[in-house]
Amino acid sequence: MDVTVGRLLQQAVEARRQGRNAEAERALGEALRRQPGEPQALNQLGLIALDRRDFGAARTHFRAAATADPKEAALWMNVASAERGLDAAEGERAALIQAIAIDQRNLMAQIRMAQLQQRLGEAQDAADSWSKALALTAGLTDMPPALAETLAEARRFVSDHQAGLAAFVEAGVADRLAAADPTTQRRFQACLDHEFGRRALFQNHCSGLHYPFLPVDEFFDRAHFPWMADLEAQTDAIRAEFLALVAGDGASVRPYVRQEAGTPENKWTALDGSLDWGAAFLWEYGVRNEAVCAACPQTVAALEALPRADIPGRAPSAFFSLLKPRSRIPAHSGVTNTRAIVHLPLVVPPGCGFRVGGETRVWQEGAAFAFDDTIEHEAWNESDHLRVVLIFDVWNPHLSLEEQLLLKQFYATADASKTKSV
Repeated sequence: MDVTVGRLLQQAVEARRQGRNAEAERALGEALRRQPGEPQALNQLGLIALDRRDFGAARTHFRAAATADPKEAALWMNVASAERGLDAAEGERAALIQAIAIDQRNLMAQIRMAQLQQRLGEAQDAADSWSKALALTAGLTDMPPALAETLAEARRFVSDHQAGLAAFVEAGVADRLAAADPTTQRRFQACLDHEFGRRALFQNHCSGLHYPFLPVDEFFDRAHFPWMADLEAQTDAIRAEFLALVAGDGASVRPYVRQEAGTPENKWTALDGSLDWGAAFLWEYGVRNEAVCAACPQTVAALEALPRADIPGRAPSAFFSLLKPRSRIPAHSGVTNTRAIVHLPLVVPPGCGFRVGGETRVWQEGAAFAFDDTIEHEAWNESDHLRVVLIFDVWNPHLSLEEQLLLKQFYATADASKTKSV
């Protein structure tokens, strides 16, 4: 830029700042005489016209400036302002498209595009643009109050739009969904809930062996466990054995959480050594508890009739899980997705609940279910009474028999390696 032109531009900016627009225009006119088409001079003339609300002149100057320097997003934003003043929606849209094409992260361009689309009744496009603006500001904590209020309104708009869209879509599929089988209903509803932002999707987090390519689902389809109805039919007998066990030998119940000395404070600290979450084990990591099994012969017979894993030192496990009143088991995930965990609720007062991933269920006495414990899960008892569930593990139903045998051989070989040099 010519030195004289640069000086003239500085004079014009200062004169405009002080309200001496006529002086600013003279300086800008001289700058353009010396350097025709100079974009900064044209932009300043546009700003002066905008101050006067002469939107037609402002648009002429801004367009000329943007044509001279088409890669400068701020010039296109000024064109959009002039078009807005003229109520020229398509001209404003075209200018904002140019600004966004230069930089998708241009927050004000995204906001003004969303506002334009909202004014024009383009609800879906407005929701998309507002979502982009909200994504650009995610994590920002220090922002001007006006921007904070704009974004708060954006969140409300997006939320209301999503709710309306969800209601419209769900009404459209309601009849077909109602006629579907329970598995389809559950899976499709989860799909809708995720699509409309009502639930998250969770993945396996295994602290031990993670078996690849198994389907990821929070609760296993009951059809995988044809023996479950027979187990449920024995609920009364199993409950009676548990009640007799704790009445005659309370020592069988021990704290479920027992951390090693010196363990740093963590989410389990409150339950460490506490009977708030207690357990009476029939089998623990493949080891039979003879005293408890002897006291519960019908429970043992029911469990031994099931296709449980038999892996020395690892499986099966089966225990009565006791959760005292006003107690909670924190969110956590398990060891391996090669197994399914089964719950048979025995004593369930009101106020108890169980969440696996994005789905929460209320235990019903005598109604068993199976879930993947490598997906984050938690439990609570908000009642004034004890909650008791029989818990045990079986193979993940998606594993073939050959895969089960290979896994048993894997563990046996891995354990043997600990006793010899390899």
